[in-house]
Amino acid sequence: MLIHGKHYHTVWHDPAAPEAVHIIDQSRLPFRFETLRLDSVAGIAAAISEMKVRGAGCIGATAAWGMYLAAREAPGRLQQCAAELMRTRPTAVNLAWAVRQQLDLMEKLNTAEEKVAAARRGAEAICREDIAACQAIGRHGLPLIRTIAAARPGPVNILTHCNAGWLAFVDTGSATAPIYAAHDAGIPVHVWVDETRPRNQGARLTAWELASHGVPHTLIADNAGGHLMQRGKVDLVITGADRVTRRGDVANKIGTYLKALAACDCGIPFYVALPSSTFDFTIGDGLLEIPIEERHPEEVLTLEGCEADGTERTVRVCASGTPAANPAFDVTPARLITGLITERGILPATEAGILGEFPGRHAKEEK
Repeated sequence: MLIHGKHYHTVWHDPAAPEAVHIIDQSRLPFRFETLRLDSVAGIAAAISEMKVRGAGCIGATAAWGMYLAAREAPGRLQQCAAELMRTRPTAVNLAWAVRQQLDLMEKLNTAEEKVAAARRGAEAICREDIAACQAIGRHGLPLIRTIAAARPGPVNILTHCNAGWLAFVDTGSATAPIYAAHDAGIPVHVWVDETRPRNQGARLTAWELASHGVPHTLIADNAGGHLMQRGKVDLVITGADRVTRRGDVANKIGTYLKALAACDCGIPFYVALPSSTFDFTIGDGLLEIPIEERHPEEVLTLEGCEADGTERTVRVCASGTPAANPAFDVTPARLITGLITERGILPATEAGILGEFPGRHAKEEK
């Protein structure tokens, strides 16, 4: 994506400075655009844990580069470094998937130099595959929007939740990929952007992304989505995912389940966009088996913002001493999902539909 006329990925490696990896610091957006230089596994782990990088694909790619740094700094402690990275965000499966991919590449190699070279190639491949998958998701999702647009005048109104845009991946994004594809094809679209409390990824990231790309959008409070659906102001819901079971249950940002319930009640299609790396073929029941990350209560008790003079400030939104709970994700059952938009096409959210596209993966993953 272009930012101030310059193309960026969310995470990248400069071969001229092989000792470090660079990321966009998403915790500063939209008020400031800053990049960070990370030169250690601990630095990568902190950036993921503190959500300086976030989003399924972006976390996975960053963790892959973290394993490259692990090969450079501690080739004899790769398993410990892998465990450190995987502890940072337990729900998003792309992280563990990318780390294991890197371990598999390095485990049979003997020298430190071989491990470093293999980890570099592996991280580069994961980034390339992430971009290609998101571009394919855009191509497969485009006909859904085109069909709605052809049926009546006016823009296609799409509601999304959290940020599953290019900031959540290396580039292009998952839920936003069909939206960008439709906009670029000249199809009128309008996006309802959930603010997505408690960290406001919709307000801070998705709205900023869409504005940068010139896509018409309107920010709404999280609880306004059902109201808009009831009044015929939403044609389609597309969200991303952090983990999808082989039966089609979806873990995504807290609040996604409520949007799916409202969409089901109003007869509105509810799609989830994801690359195949977000599938967890080892589990079937999302409610029972997907670990739900519980983040710090301060994210609920406080709100970050920017004053008119540009000063960034954190304020408390409740009385001192108020207890808070902060589950970061919820699980949307497969029965509420119209379809899964993947790089291989649109799949039904069923075990037969998913494993039919990925034959043998269940057995392979469980070994």
